[in-house]
Amino acid sequence: MGLVYVRGVVKWAGRAKEVDFLVDSGATYTVLKKEVWSFLELEPKRLVELVLADGSVARRQLSEAVIELPGYGEYHSPVLLGEEEDENLLGTVTLEIFGLMLDPLKRVLRPLRALLK
Repeated sequence: MGLVYVRGVVKWAGRAKEVDFLVDSGATYTVLKKEVWSFLELEPKRLVELVLADGSVARRQLSEAVIELPGYGEYHSPVLLGEEEDENLLGTVTLEIFGLMLDPLKRVLRPLRALLK
């Protein structure tokens, strides 16, 4: 299985920045690199604790932005304000907001089959 990247545009308060996101179906939230959220002048809303793959805990500020994925539209999404070592990640909350899921075999985004039970 390989890595899947998608290009998107992150927007806030009249500013926009094109970014490449690593699609991470194991990540809850979308993460923005510090250079991206600083450029957009995003403000933290609250601090969240995150459990990393190795079991350690990280803390990041949560904010919000508008994310555009060409061909899929644009939506408001919660985003984590990354630190120096963080990369742009597209997490499951944002994917679900868009109604998308990652097809790991074909390495593409597909419409999500939503369930109402």
